[in-house]
Amino acid sequence: MDLYGELEWREMLSEATEGLRDALAAGSVTGYIGFDPTADSLHVGSLLTVMGLARLQRFGHSPIAIVGGGTGMIGDPSGKSQERTLLSPEQIDTNVAGIRRQLERFLDFDRSGNPARIVNNADWLAAFDLLGFLRDTGKYFTVNYMLQKESVNRRLESEEGISYTEFSYLLLQARDFLELFDRYGCTLQMGGSDQWGNITAGIELIRKLRGVRAHGLVWPLMTTSSGTKFGKTEAGTVWLDAARTSPFKFYQFWLNTDDRDVVRHLKLFTFLTRDRIEELARVTAERPEAREAQRTLAREVTALVHGPEHVERAERAAQVLFSEHVADASVDDVLTVFEDAPSTELALPDEGMPITEMLAAVRLTPSKSEAMRLVKSGGVYVNNVRATDERQRLTAADAIGGELFILRKGRKDHHIVRLRR
Repeated sequence: MDLYGELEWREMLSEATEGLRDALAAGSVTGYIGFDPTADSLHVGSLLTVMGLARLQRFGHSPIAIVGGGTGMIGDPSGKSQERTLLSPEQIDTNVAGIRRQLERFLDFDRSGNPARIVNNADWLAAFDLLGFLRDTGKYFTVNYMLQKESVNRRLESEEGISYTEFSYLLLQARDFLELFDRYGCTLQMGGSDQWGNITAGIELIRKLRGVRAHGLVWPLMTTSSGTKFGKTEAGTVWLDAARTSPFKFYQFWLNTDDRDVVRHLKLFTFLTRDRIEELARVTAERPEAREAQRTLAREVTALVHGPEHVERAERAAQVLFSEHVADASVDDVLTVFEDAPSTELALPDEGMPITEMLAAVRLTPSKSEAMRLVKSGGVYVNNVRATDERQRLTAADAIGGELFILRKGRKDHHIVRLRR
């Protein structure tokens, strides 16, 4: 299958310029996507864009990732209801370095014939003087043309409006496309559908100044069947950086995918074959309770972003949530699973501490009498095992790794007790 057909069946094709399919089939094409360095890590919302570049390379084309050190100084108004906070040059440099490291997991920079490139558009945008930029780029765009772009139009209709700074973003991105055409023969820009106006501006600039036909391709913006914003959880954004979102939480995010979304996510975020995805679709339709598609999705994406070793650790850690054999788990795995749970450090006497006293001490219950009532009613668990005796004493020998207890009240109210040494 050609790249165009691949993107079609994976539901990654919303709009494309006329003639692109023939251009992709005729030979190797150099294409690019831009990444806005607003943070030192990409998030799962950016992952579709990364996969677009990776698929481009896997089909024999040459990918370029622009990390926008120049445009990042301005901010893209596309899809934004208000002006972005401008970052300092130092912060942008830090963010560019972090994004570069993450892209290197997906793109092959040493591949024979079509190696990937990462470039920073500050290399040329920062070198322009204002008068030169207005003369060499600005004169080719009418204000009427720019006002017709959706990203500009939407902001003009808002109460806040749009600053001249962000209004000029379209010109900067158009210049990026021209510079990449001149430097690397780049004739394709890809991105989310909110970038269509910026992409076509670059195509126009190349046509006017170089007399060459360039192309654009965009995919639909991500939404979920439940109506929630993709990549957002109760805890916030799901990042690709393990320091921001642990591999365990990353794995759990994909594992919790809705049945209505899982097949589409397999198409978008994995390199699994069409046959394999169709097989998983059948299993999901026939036996949704097995959640085989979700487990496959979580394994595949976590391995891509963090490596296979983190898949094994995430699955091992997930067993901690439900297993009565949690006492055999490592302390690190337990802390990974419960990193967001409240915790208390306690000194435990040699003879141990009554369970009711521990529950009250960490404020899992308001008093020892309430703790006693809760234990009698079967509502307390210690290391995933139901407590049945309100007179039970907990000693260091009962602790996981001799270091901690998992106390649970009801189904979801967890508290970690760390033993003070």
